Amino acid sequence: MIDRPEFDPADTVGLLPEPYPHLSDEMVARIGSYGTLESIDEGHLLYARGQRSVDFYVLISGTVTVFDIDARGRERQVVVHEAGSFTGELDLFDDRGILLNGRAGRHTSAYRLPRSAFRRMVSCEPDIGEFLTRCIILRRFGLVRRGFGGVMLIGHDTCVDTARIRRFLSRNGYPYRLLDSIDDPCALELIERQALRRSDLPAVFMGDGTVMVNPTTPVLADALGFSAPGEPGHVYDLAVVGAGPAGLAAGVYGASEGLDTVVIEGLAPGGQAATSSKIENYLGFPSGVSGHALASRAQVQALKFGARLTISRTVTRLRKLECHFELDLDDGTSVSARSVVAATGARYRKLGLGDFDRFDGRGIHYAATAIEGSSCSGSEVVVVGGGNSAGQAAVYLSRVAAHVHIIVRGEGLAATMSDYLVQRIGGSPRITLHVQSEVVSLEGAERLERVIWRNVQTGEVTTAHADSLFVMIGASPNTGWLEDALRLDPKGFIPTGDQVLSHRAGPFGTELRGLFAVGDVRSGSVKRVASSVGEGSVVVQAIHQFLRPELAC
Repeated sequence: MIDRPEFDPADTVGLLPEPYPHLSDEMVARIGSYGTLESIDEGHLLYARGQRSVDFYVLISGTVTVFDIDARGRERQVVVHEAGSFTGELDLFDDRGILLNGRAGRHTSAYRLPRSAFRRMVSCEPDIGEFLTRCIILRRFGLVRRGFGGVMLIGHDTCVDTARIRRFLSRNGYPYRLLDSIDDPCALELIERQALRRSDLPAVFMGDGTVMVNPTTPVLADALGFSAPGEPGHVYDLAVVGAGPAGLAAGVYGASEGLDTVVIEGLAPGGQAATSSKIENYLGFPSGVSGHALASRAQVQALKFGARLTISRTVTRLRKLECHFELDLDDGTSVSARSVVAATGARYRKLGLGDFDRFDGRGIHYAATAIEGSSCSGSEVVVVGGGNSAGQAAVYLSRVAAHVHIIVRGEGLAATMSDYLVQRIGGSPRITLHVQSEVVSLEGAERLERVIWRNVQTGEVTTAHADSLFVMIGASPNTGWLEDALRLDPKGFIPTGDQVLSHRAGPFGTELRGLFAVGDVRSGSVKRVASSVGEGSVVVQAIHQFLRPELAC
C-alpha cells in the first residue's frame, strides 16, 4: 500500500499548471545579472541530498538530471532540466537539508546564484519571484504526491506511532511512502533484510540508507534537517512562539517589514487550523481552502521574506534579561530575541471517561484530515462538539464514512456553529445530530470498537459500532512556558491591552514590556482563523514601536 499524501489538488487553484517551465530569454538575462556564468563538468554533482543552502542554477546549455535513491539503493529519476530551466524547490527558501540530487550532463553551462544572491533577486525582481515561487510550491506538491526525495515508512495504519510519524511528515509537507508491515511484499523484504522485529516497527528508511527504529518526533525532525543550526550569541529582533495562523502572520509581516525574525514551532506549521479539512468562510477562497494548504502557503511566504522556522522545538521557559528575552527550548538550547510574540494557541481537551486514554491514538482523533479519513472509510464515526471545527469535520467525514453521528450537550448547533455548516449538516442524509447528549462509555479490545452515549433528558442510551471518535470540545491554552514570567487569567490565557495596567503597547501588549500575545492564547480573543491572522499581522506595528531606538535599553 502506498499512502496518499495529505494534499488536495484543489488547493493549487491559482498556481501555475507547470512546475518545470522554461524561462524566457528576457527572464534568464535578468536572473543572470545577479550571478555568474559557469561551465560545469559532466557528471559533477551540483547538489546532493542532505546539503543545506544550495545554490540556484539557470541552465544555458546542457542538462541537469534530478534524482533520488530508493530504499534498495536504486537511482530514480525525477526530472531532467534543459536550457532555460532552473533548479531547486522549497529548499531555496529555507535551510533544511535538501531532498534530491542534481548531476550535470554534457556541455552544461548555467548561471549560478548563491543563496544570498537568489534572495536578493527574488526581492528586486518581484514578477520573477512570484513566478518562481509558484513553480517551487508545485514542485514540492509533485514530490509529496509521488513520494520522491522523501523517506519510506514501514508500519501498520492501526499503530499509534505509525500514525504519529505520518501526521508529522504530512503536516510538514515532507514526501514519504507508507508500506504496510503486514501484507506489503516490499515491506516484508526490507524487514527481513534489516532483521527488524515487529517490536521495532514502525521504521523509517532514510535517503542515505540508514534505518530509524520508531524515532521520536524531535529526533526524526533533526535527522531530516528540519532545524538549521543556530548562531551562538545571535539576538533576533523578533521571536514568534507558535506557528498557527497568528504566529505565521506575525512571522510573515515581521520578516517582510525588515525584522530579523525566528518562528519556533513544536510540531508543524498551521496549529489546529492545519487539521481542518476545509475552511469555507476564509476571505478570498470562495471554494474553500484546507487548513494544511493555507498554512503551507503562509510558511513559504515567511521563508521568502527571510524568517527562520525552527520546527519540532518547544519553548519551556521565558526569561526577561536586561536588554532581551531568553527562550529556553526543550533540547537544552536557547534563543535570544529583543521582542517576543506568544502565539502558542491551545491544546485539545479530552473527555472525562475511564477508558479514554486507552483508546487515545487507537480510534480517538482530534482532527479530521485525509490521514484520519482513510482509517474510517465505510464505517460509522462519532463527532463530539458543536463548534465550527466539529461541523467541518462532520461534513468532510460524511464523504468517506458510512454515517456520521454528532453528539452535543446543547439543544442545537445554531448558537455555536456558522450557519452554512448548520444548513449543510441538516441537509445531509449521512449525518445525524444527537442533541442534549453525552458520551458515557467507550468499548473495544485493542482499539476502539463501540461508542455509547446517553440523552441527558430522556435517559435513552445509544450504541454505535464506531471505530473512530473525533473529539472537538475546545481546548486549553498552551501557556505553561509563561507561568513564571507573567500573570495569566483564571483560565490560563494571557491578558492583554485593557486587561493589563500598561496600555502603551496597544491591544496585544502584555504586562511584560516586549512580550505580545495574539490568537487563541490571548484572553478574550475570537477563536477564528481570520481574526488570528489579523492579530498576527497588526501586532508587528506595536513591535516596531517597542523596538524604536529611544525605547530600547
